[in-house]
Amino acid sequence: MKERVEQVLSRIRPAVQMDGGDIELVDIVEGVVRLRLVGSCHGCPSSTMTLKMGIERAIRAEVPEITGVEAIAD
Repeated sequence: MKERVEQVLSRIRPAVQMDGGDIELVDIVEGVVRLRLVGSCHGCPSSTMTLKMGIERAIRAEVPEITGVEAIAD
């Protein structure tokens, strides 16, 4: 499952990097993906929208056993 999530993130990552940010997969616990948003994404007011409407939607579309995505603080 972790490899499949990484594959989805690898497709999303270039768009996030164009805005000066990045996404790091920290862990998957009981179907919840834990990510760290870094660079300009860290603390960005739009990061919640990016996380839920972009990243979570893409991951859940391709890895249906994932139940959610959350950002963790440093």
